[in-house]
Amino acid sequence: MVALGERKRRRRRDSRTPYLLIAPAVLAMLAFLVYPVASVVYYSLQHRQLSKPWLDGFAGLDNFTRMLTADPLFWQSLAFTAKWVFVEVALQFVLGLALALIVNETFVGRAVARALVFSPWAVSGVLTTGIWVLLYNPTTGLSRYLADLGLMDYGAAPLADPGTVFSAAVLAELWRGVPFFAILLLADLQGVPKDLYEAASVDGAGRARRFLHITLPHLRDTIILATLLRAVWEFNNVDLLYTLTGGGPAHQTTTLPLYVAATAAQSHDFGYGSALTMAGFVILTFFSILYLRLGRWGVNR
Repeated sequence: MVALGERKRRRRRDSRTPYLLIAPAVLAMLAFLVYPVASVVYYSLQHRQLSKPWLDGFAGLDNFTRMLTADPLFWQSLAFTAKWVFVEVALQFVLGLALALIVNETFVGRAVARALVFSPWAVSGVLTTGIWVLLYNPTTGLSRYLADLGLMDYGAAPLADPGTVFSAAVLAELWRGVPFFAILLLADLQGVPKDLYEAASVDGAGRARRFLHITLPHLRDTIILATLLRAVWEFNNVDLLYTLTGGGPAHQTTTLPLYVAATAAQSHDFGYGSALTMAGFVILTFFSILYLRLGRWGVNR
């Protein structure tokens, strides 16, 4: 009986061990994920504005009603965010895939080429902005030299012109974002069996058919994951656009996160800023789940 009781106690102790081992990770998730999300949900249902403390209190759905029916800047920032994410992710993917295919080939100086391709990814967003602000400077930047060649007008400021600010911001972010795709896709390309290409060549398949029927199917999961991650990051992009354009001119480059920052950090309207944050959270969650389901990520074919 004593031995039987000892075995039962040992089994109970062993059954608790896995939970004790994962407890630190669970506590960390509660502290850094669940609590902040719960706080945002709470404040989104409150009137909380430092400049008008006498209005503080439960708001119910007032912040969401204001957002959806009485705030044109919300819809403008949401439309620009969608445009920004689509253009950036599409161009970064195409250019990143092209670079990955190039540096995957064997040629003299490949190691140097790879280092040059990947180097922009190591640069912070603020430093990237500093580089491109200097390049776009109408007096000392590329604009002056292009004007000397007759390709631009003297004094042209791409970041201040509503007609060129979007293209200028896209180009700056491409310089930083393309290496992300190149790195991930090149890493996956290294795992494509060479035998498949050799067999396809023997069967008479050209370069285009090998790319469509061997390379792309092998990269499918990496493409889905990389585009999803990059879409989330571009949706939440604040550092580059904030320091490059500040959301201007005339809010033309204001994304939803920039609008949240302006509302909460500058106007100190934490209740409405939390409601805007919840809108972004719901949108990202919905499209992430939908994208993974439609792309059937992780499902073997």
